[in-house]
Amino acid sequence: MTSLILSIGDELVLGQTVDTNSAWLSQQLAAAGCDILGHATVPDDQPAIERAIRDAAPRCDCLIISGGIGPTADDLTRQALAAVMGADLVPSEEWLAELRAFFAQRGRPMPDMNTIQAMIPRGAQMLWNTCGTAAGIHATLPPTPSSPSPSTLGEGRGEGTNNYQLITNNSYPCETFVVPGVPKEMKAMFTRDILPHVRARAGGAVILSRTLHTFGLGESWVAEKLGDLMRRDRNPSVGTTVSGGIVSLRVNARFGSAAHAQRHLDDTAAACRAALGDMVFGQDAQTLPHVCTTLLRKAGQTVATAESCTGGLLATYLTDTPGSSASFTQGWVTYSNEAKSALLGVPAPLIQQHGAVSEPVVLAMAAGAQQRSGADVALAVSGIAGPDGGTPQKPVGTVCFALATAAGATARTFVLAGDREMIRDRAAKMALTLLRFHLLATPLPF
Repeated sequence: MTSLILSIGDELVLGQTVDTNSAWLSQQLAAAGCDILGHATVPDDQPAIERAIRDAAPRCDCLIISGGIGPTADDLTRQALAAVMGADLVPSEEWLAELRAFFAQRGRPMPDMNTIQAMIPRGAQMLWNTCGTAAGIHATLPPTPSSPSPSTLGEGRGEGTNNYQLITNNSYPCETFVVPGVPKEMKAMFTRDILPHVRARAGGAVILSRTLHTFGLGESWVAEKLGDLMRRDRNPSVGTTVSGGIVSLRVNARFGSAAHAQRHLDDTAAACRAALGDMVFGQDAQTLPHVCTTLLRKAGQTVATAESCTGGLLATYLTDTPGSSASFTQGWVTYSNEAKSALLGVPAPLIQQHGAVSEPVVLAMAAGAQQRSGADVALAVSGIAGPDGGTPQKPVGTVCFALATAAGATARTFVLAGDREMIRDRAAKMALTLLRFHLLATPLPF
């Protein structure tokens, strides 16, 4: 089964509002075994909405349209759908009565403009809205002639291959659903009225997904290590995305049954972990700070921080996780050289000789933080986040790191890419990565 999603609204087209509905709908549809062919964002313009519906409906089994069914003059989705259907708009007396009762309960008469929210194309079905005033719509758009059969997801695929087909659906009706743009209303209507329909049409097929996260090496390195696991004809498929320096692997298993998909998903995820080793720090919703905090708790250890260029961001990340008070003791933001000396005991001549951004200085910062806090581990960061301050010897992005325990300290220097915000963020994540590999008792692989 295939699906397309249309999101309606000038505010979405202009980037004034982020379209979270399409992302949520795609996740729900995929989990129910539906292939998502694409998303489109359409302005509050009736001819544009009509064109989008006419273009989308022949190409998919299920079309979901989000937004444009409010009471104001710029809400034009129901009118556009009626025009595509060649039908007039007629009132749903049931929903009209519900609207009047809604306003009566609030002690005021219903504005005339709200009447439009009870209008649906003749021949369509009204969908009940339990959270708002805009009724949803379910319509079956007739097929266009001369075309192949629609795609399906089911048993019979070759083991380990991705040989399902995405075929334009021109000879089968397109089930079209119009839902409110308000996320709470949309989610309730989708879950009650659309999801059961999708599951029934999918015939038990599912798309199960898992995301594995890495940090420290680039996307091309990850892809090279994965090798044939990233072949585009493979099922489950493996793809990579990058966000905030995190290289994530998205594994999608498309099979005719949940058990079949789960088995192949587990096998492929295990193969990815085997290829990348300890570079994989977590999966799905697990974040790098969460993983580090979990490792600290399991080891019964505590950590302190000494920061310069990151300005407390490392401490923020370490304390983002609930329960972090069991492992995080304290942190210092020693932005100036004087603060490094006064608060952490870094000798001023050391700073003068090597510069604040140097391994000798971060080693002293980390040692001072560990001794003063009594923590098992201390992390120190000092760098040039830019946009100014770089030199040919130490360009913008140069960041020095140190990790200290009672037994001693080690330091590393990296040149991180990006603007000031990116460098600070990646520096904090690199410090967490040093901590993670220390807790794993494994050498840093880069």
